[in-house]
Amino acid sequence: MTELSTDLSLDPSPNLTESPATGKLTTHILDTGRGCPAANVQIELWALAPDGQRILLKTVCTNQDGRTDQPLLAGAELKRGSYELLFDMGPYFQQNFANLAQPLFLDLIPIRFGIVDSTVHYHVPLLASPWSYTTYRGS
Repeated sequence: MTELSTDLSLDPSPNLTESPATGKLTTHILDTGRGCPAANVQIELWALAPDGQRILLKTVCTNQDGRTDQPLLAGAELKRGSYELLFDMGPYFQQNFANLAQPLFLDLIPIRFGIVDSTVHYHVPLLASPWSYTTYRGS
């Protein structure tokens, strides 16, 4: 059996000036009812203050791939704290699913989450149908 060396001095050109990783926040929406990305869905990103106040940071819309064109937050914008993504799924469901009862079972879908380390990538996807949704911490 061969042992692997962990001696990092073997690298003849270590990059000692490399900056630390910059974090970012991204999302995407998958329509689990139709099995495709959810395009043209409005998403609001809110910061949640310790006193319970909500501060709107930005409003974006998903592209044809169900993603935003840019990260929601990146670099210095991404700070440790609590956030909420508010997905306006009602118009999307009404446009893509026939004969949905009114009021819709799901309309605005909130996902609250915390950022602990602002130097890493947080991916918060939404998997949704008119009757259910789920999320997870992606990569």
